[in-house]
Parts: sequence; C-alpha cells; structure tokens
Amino acid sequence: MDPGGGGDPTPPPAPAQPQQQQQPSRYESQKRRDWNTFLQYLRNHKPPLTLARCSGAHVIEFLKYLDQFGKTKVHGAGCAFFGHPNPPAPCSCPLRQAWGSLDALIGRLRAAFEENGGRPESNPFAARAVRIYLRDVRESQAKARGIPYGKKKRKRPPQDKGEPSSSSAPAGSGGSATVAGTSSSQV
Repeated sequence: MDPGGGGDPTPPPAPAQPQQQQQPSRYESQKRRDWNTFLQYLRNHKPPLTLARCSGAHVIEFLKYLDQFGKTKVHGAGCAFFGHPNPPAPCSCPLRQAWGSLDALIGRLRAAFEENGGRPESNPFAARAVRIYLRDVRESQAKARGIPYGKKKRKRPPQDKGEPSSSSAPAGSGGSATVAGTSSSQV
C-alpha cells in the first residue's frame, strides 16, 4: 500500500453498469419476450413471413391467434349473461385476450419494432387497421360485460363571442366554467 495514497494504477470496477446490463427492467424483459414471440409467429406462418413484408393485417391475425391463450370470458350477444359484469353462473362463451393486454402488447411491439431498426412510418403495429381493431375489441368487450367505456371529456375552449360561458353551469355549482379567463370560483 502506498502511503501517498495514489499508487494503485487499477481503478475499482464500476458496479452500476454491470447491474444494468444483467437486470433489464420488467418492461424491457416483457418487450423482448413479446418481440421474440412475434418473430416466432412470423417464422411459423404459412407461408413464412419476413418482418419487412409484415403489415397491419398480419398484426391483427397475430392478435386473433393470441385469443386462444386468453383468460377473459367474453360473452356473445346470444348468451344469457351478455351485458352482465358479474355473471352468476358459468357459460360456454370463449376466453379471449383482454383489451388492455392487447393494447399494452401493441405498445411494446411498436417500440420494439423501432428499436430493432424499423422505420416509424413503416411500423405495422402503428397501422390504422390495428388501432381500429383494438377499438372494436374494447367496445365489444365493454358491451359484453355491460361496462361503458365513455370517451374522456375534453375541456371546451373559452367562448369569444361575448357570451358568458358560466350560463351553462348553475351558480355555485363548483363547475369549471370560465368567464374572461377566471374560474367561476374567482368571480
């Protein structure tokens, strides 16, 4: 040991970097697993598909394929429990992938596509057809369970025609109506 304190030529190893490489986050692990599953699906496709030839239609086909592994009961329109969030008895309706699971999966695959060299403008996971399919799945599952998925209400922009917009909310209602840029609680 050097009494001057500066004699050791080898610096101590940095512990933070090896830990990051050894322990990817749960999200990163899931994204890699989903990506590998999709690539395996393309290889097993009849005829086999390359990623470059993959379209939104192939992504939808993949999502439908995954339904066989789903755990969410989706009642058909002819089922006695259609529209009931908590049916009192079992039925023969199929198990499907839940909309939230499919939506999260598409988000991970969309990111993985671009991380693996794909161009954003050619991302099949971002195709309009895929977004429409996911919306339809969400709506059909909501109807089957009797749970409305309402659109989030947007704040209306202030009216500029000289009309007080507070007329739509009763006085003292605590609403968020605005008059000349001030909230109703400030007037």
